[in-house]
Amino acid sequence: MEPPVRITRRTLLVASAAALAVPASAAAAPGHRFDPARVRGWAKDTWRSLVAMTPSGTGLPADNIPESLAASDRSGYTSPTNIGGYLWSTIVARELGLISKDEASARLVRTLTTLDRMEHHVPSGMYFNWYDEETGDALRSWPGTGAVVHPFCSSVDNGWLGAALLTVAGADRAAATLARRLFARMRWDAFYNPGDDPAHPVRPGGLIHGGFFPFDHDRPGGVYQGTHIGGDPVWLTTHHYDTTVSETRITSYLGIITGQVPPKQYFAMWRTFPASCDWSWHEMQPVGENRTYYGIEVFEGAYTYRGMRIVPGWGGSMFEELMPDVFVPEAKWAPKSWGRNHPLHVRAQREHGLLEAKYGFWGFSPSSNPAGGYREYGVDALGLGPGNEPGNGANGYFSDQEMTNYDVGFGTCRPATAPTPTYGDGVVTPHAAFLAMMHERDEAYTNLARIQDDLRAYGRGGFFDAVAVRSGTIARRYLSLDQAMVMGAIGNVLCRDVIRRSFATPAVERALRPVIGVEEFGASRV
Repeated sequence: MEPPVRITRRTLLVASAAALAVPASAAAAPGHRFDPARVRGWAKDTWRSLVAMTPSGTGLPADNIPESLAASDRSGYTSPTNIGGYLWSTIVARELGLISKDEASARLVRTLTTLDRMEHHVPSGMYFNWYDEETGDALRSWPGTGAVVHPFCSSVDNGWLGAALLTVAGADRAAATLARRLFARMRWDAFYNPGDDPAHPVRPGGLIHGGFFPFDHDRPGGVYQGTHIGGDPVWLTTHHYDTTVSETRITSYLGIITGQVPPKQYFAMWRTFPASCDWSWHEMQPVGENRTYYGIEVFEGAYTYRGMRIVPGWGGSMFEELMPDVFVPEAKWAPKSWGRNHPLHVRAQREHGLLEAKYGFWGFSPSSNPAGGYREYGVDALGLGPGNEPGNGANGYFSDQEMTNYDVGFGTCRPATAPTPTYGDGVVTPHAAFLAMMHERDEAYTNLARIQDDLRAYGRGGFFDAVAVRSGTIARRYLSLDQAMVMGAIGNVLCRDVIRRSFATPAVERALRPVIGVEEFGASRV
């Protein structure tokens, strides 16, 4: 296995009330009324897997572990995202009574103490992508292969760690001081390209780099030397995050909250790419209009899918749409943008799985591939990304193993090639349904109960990472981030928004709510 340079985990008004009603065939199945006790049981088992991944000496969770849950089977590496996920999961475990308050504080302090001594990029306070979970040492060679690892500071991986630190600061008195100190040294402007260098221009308002190499490295292309915070230059990626329906917006949020990134940066990101024929390579021709916020003109585009107008993500995954919503009450603070898009995206995923593809199950997001390895899954129609085959336009992530392409063309600019495809062996990812539970509690619960009961995709550590629904092939392992998403969503559903309440303090609300709250997406009203 080669060590990946992980930059991210992915590497208008319509509709009558009748059109937006939940189809009877997609409603909760009889006998699956929401049961908080069963959900708590799912959390208990999920927490068991996270404990199994985490050496007691460091408090750093491994990236993944197989069905065995044996310490000897831990992955041998971890990341800032994984560490952050363990931190917020510990808070949820405490709230659910799975562990005591004292144990939760001890676990949090242990992990933060390890973080405090770990090697990192001191000028920015940012952490590298890969560490040994047993020792906390930064990896210079990949476990198992010995391949060279060049430390890389990812903006999105550090974003999830930063979000976790703010959450701990608001949730646990014993750990709060250390969490605040670690967060305070993180410079989000280290990733912010304001576009003032003519050699490296970006969209008006500025964009967030994928990250940077603090030391010399083995990537001759895709980077340039520079710095946005002074001091010694680093190797910044020429790649920037430029779409707003993405997990990467958490980094923008942290920069805005701290005052290190201007609010206008949030509006520099695409909602969709333009509707002109010059841009006909993306998934479908969007509809929308231009609006201006903070001096930045924004095309409020949306895709049309099953009678809905939805702002798409890069790949069309639940993770992209809803992961930041675990922390920021986006639907409440931004009712005309995220308040519309989140429930529409969940509905679209549900209807894709149950009505369009007829899998009988739903919830699509990057995960373990039941056939081996890792793959990005999503709803193709909700993804902006370019296609892999000439002449087939664009595609998001696919929902089945066969990579069935959906292509309705691009208006008069590009003909449709596959407007009504026949789907194959769909792959559902339980963590996606848990994220959806924050918006469709009963429907998500029914889906998960059926994944457990009918597909048997469940073990001592909770739901396995993914299952191919027609072949019944199961990815029989647990990924710490995916398990942490399960815990975060359950915490918000069963524990009165505990993660959101801890993160979204009055100070955070004052800084962020006016920014995201002013916008109106081109998405359908709900």
